[in-house]
Amino acid sequence: MKTRAAVYAEAGRPMVIDEIELPAPGPTQVLVRQFASGVCHSQLHVLHNPNPTLPLVHGHESTGQAVETGSEVTHVKPGDRVLLTWVRRAATEQGPPPQPAHVTWRGQTVRFGAPADTGVFTWSESTIADQQFVVKLSDDTVPTDVTAIIGCAVMTGCGAALFSAGVRANSSVAVIGVGGVGLCVVQACANVAADPVIAVDLADEKLEFAKKFGATIGINASREDPVARIRELTDGGVDFAFDAIGVWSTMEQILAAARPGVTGLSDGGTAVLVGVPHGPPPAIEMRQLFGGKIYRGAPGGSSRPDRDFPMYVRWFNEGKLPLDLLVTRRYRLDEINDACSALERGQITGRAIIEF
Repeated sequence: MKTRAAVYAEAGRPMVIDEIELPAPGPTQVLVRQFASGVCHSQLHVLHNPNPTLPLVHGHESTGQAVETGSEVTHVKPGDRVLLTWVRRAATEQGPPPQPAHVTWRGQTVRFGAPADTGVFTWSESTIADQQFVVKLSDDTVPTDVTAIIGCAVMTGCGAALFSAGVRANSSVAVIGVGGVGLCVVQACANVAADPVIAVDLADEKLEFAKKFGATIGINASREDPVARIRELTDGGVDFAFDAIGVWSTMEQILAAARPGVTGLSDGGTAVLVGVPHGPPPAIEMRQLFGGKIYRGAPGGSSRPDRDFPMYVRWFNEGKLPLDLLVTRRYRLDEINDACSALERGQITGRAIIEF
């Protein structure tokens, strides 16, 4: 079948809205008609790549409805509402990556944005994906617009707090960068009763917005040294410091903001890299690690979608994850270039979505 999509066809040029051709689903694949898709900052990194493999279609978080399923697909059926993600839904399905569907545009094979080996793409009116990346929506009464961001922003941010770091009640936390993913880190920390939950950003309006998601203190890093202020507020450093940006300065700051260990008594705090690293590499002072601090990554929030997505839907229903507040901009597919430009300029406070 043919479907409209945002095709990145020429490096450095705007995406074009055109028809791509999808094959019939293979035995383990699901054809999905899309409701909404998130717009993730990690996709900007691919758009800035001077030598991308083109043509390419982006997107890796969405809601939709299963239209047709392959013969081996058992967890969803046509008519089911589903969430798409880029992390395999069940630990029992780990193994060699599935072969992406053969999607074409004007006779050329289409590549996929992030991560490429998953074959997931969601900036299109319909999509096709392996069953490992299709999760049944546990509650078919919830909205199918704002829940589109569960498949990346929520999974990554909340998962980083819950599963990568293991934040607990009364843990002290600092989150550097409170965009869409950072706000999800903040919310998950608040939900497990961490205290204080310190938000760090460059704009007062973002810091004020973060309080709606459970931040208790805001630090404007454009006016004061965030590490010095965090240490002052927490008597030497936090239990958990999260970087939701991924530039060299913030990657260094989270390690410096984590509390030092006490030799023979306790480990130091944990620095958690959540944002995709980009730009020059950081100059990490290794003596900080020798002093007992821990530095770790949080790929996809260390999430297991089959296990975690129902919890995030429940949090939304209980008012503990206000996705309707987190989604601050809505675009049509034809406006995808505007959405990416706004995201790059820092004009999107929370998360943007495409509505189909």
